[in-house]
Amino acid sequence: MKGYRISTKHEDLDFEVIYQFISQSYWAMGIPRATLRKAIDNSLCFGVFENGGIQVGFARLITDRATFAYLADVFVVEAHRGKGLSKWLVESIVSHPDLQGLRRMVLATRDAHGLYAQYGFKRIENPEILMQIWQPDIYSEQKA
Repeated sequence: MKGYRISTKHEDLDFEVIYQFISQSYWAMGIPRATLRKAIDNSLCFGVFENGGIQVGFARLITDRATFAYLADVFVVEAHRGKGLSKWLVESIVSHPDLQGLRRMVLATRDAHGLYAQYGFKRIENPEILMQIWQPDIYSEQKA
C-alpha cells in the first residue's frame, strides 16, 4: 500500500505504540507491560508502518505455524483508519507463507465481524465443542 509497509520483524516493532493501544483496549485493558512483552516475544507479529518508520498498526498470531493460529491484538491507530490498512493487514496475515495449510485459524472480536468475513472467517458452526478457562479480570487482579 502506497506510503506504508508491513513487517514481521520483531526488531521493527515499537513496543510503546503497541502497549499504549492494547493496554487501553476493551480486550486487554490494563495488561501489564511484562505480560504484553512476553506475548509479543512468543508470537508471529505483523507491524504496519508509515514509510517514515512510525508504527500505525499491529496484529499478532499465537501459532505453531503448522496446524493452528489464534489472531489477536489487531489494531490500526485512529489517525490512520479509513485508508484500507486493516484490510491490507488481515489480507497479509491470511496469505502469509507460514500460515498456509493451517487446519484452523480463530479470533475473537466484539465489533469487526464484517472485516474478518471478507477474508474467510466465519462464525463457529459448533461452538459447543469449544471450552475455555476465561479470567477477564486477570490484569486488574495482578495489580492488587
